[in-house]
Amino acid sequence: MKYNTNAKRLALPEYGRNIQNMIDYCVTVKDRNERNRCANAIISIMGNMFPHLRDVNDFKHILWDHLAIMADFNLDVDYPYEIVKKENLHQRPPSVPYSENVIIYKHYGETLERLIDKAALMEEGEEKEALIHLISNQMKKSFLIWNKDSVDNQKILKDMAELSEMRIVRNAETFKMADASELIEAPQRNTNKKNKKNHSRKGS
Repeated sequence: MKYNTNAKRLALPEYGRNIQNMIDYCVTVKDRNERNRCANAIISIMGNMFPHLRDVNDFKHILWDHLAIMADFNLDVDYPYEIVKKENLHQRPPSVPYSENVIIYKHYGETLERLIDKAALMEEGEEKEALIHLISNQMKKSFLIWNKDSVDNQKILKDMAELSEMRIVRNAETFKMADASELIEAPQRNTNKKNKKNHSRKGS
C-alpha cells in the first residue's frame, strides 16, 4: 500500500495529490499537441476546485503559474501567459519604505495638518472661515477620542496656530466651536431616535 507520507512533497498541497499526479503524467507526454491539451484540461480542473476565486484579477494567470510550479518548471507547453521564473519564486519582495513625514500631533493626523496648511494659504473670506471652523471641530473631535473627559477650545486653537506656523490665530472667546457633546453624542442620539421610530412602527 502506498502512503502519501512516502510520496514526494507536494509543491502546492491545496491542489491535492491527484492534481500533482496529473501534472507529473503531463510532463511525460511526448507529443507537444497532446501535452498542450493535457495541460489545458488540468487547468480547467484546477479552476473548478476554486470557483469562488474566478472573479479575482488574473485568476487564469495564477493557475498557469501554479501549474508550472507544480511541474517544477519542467512542463514544456504553450503557456498563454508569461509564467513566474523559478529563480524569482523565493525572492523576497522589496522593502516598503516608511513614510518620512513627521506628524507633530499624531492624534490629529496628517490629513488635518494638510488641511490647516491649505486653509492658511487661502484668501481671507467666508470660505476660509468656514473651512477653519470645520477643521477646528474635527480637531476637537479627534482630541476627544484620546481624552474623553474634557477638551479646552483654547488648546485646540493653540494647536491650530502652531500647526499653521502662526498663520491661523483665533481668539477662543470670540471663535465659536461645537460643544463636545455635539461632536461625540450626536450620532448616538440619532441612532436612538431611529430605534424609537422603528419600534413605534412595529408597535402600530
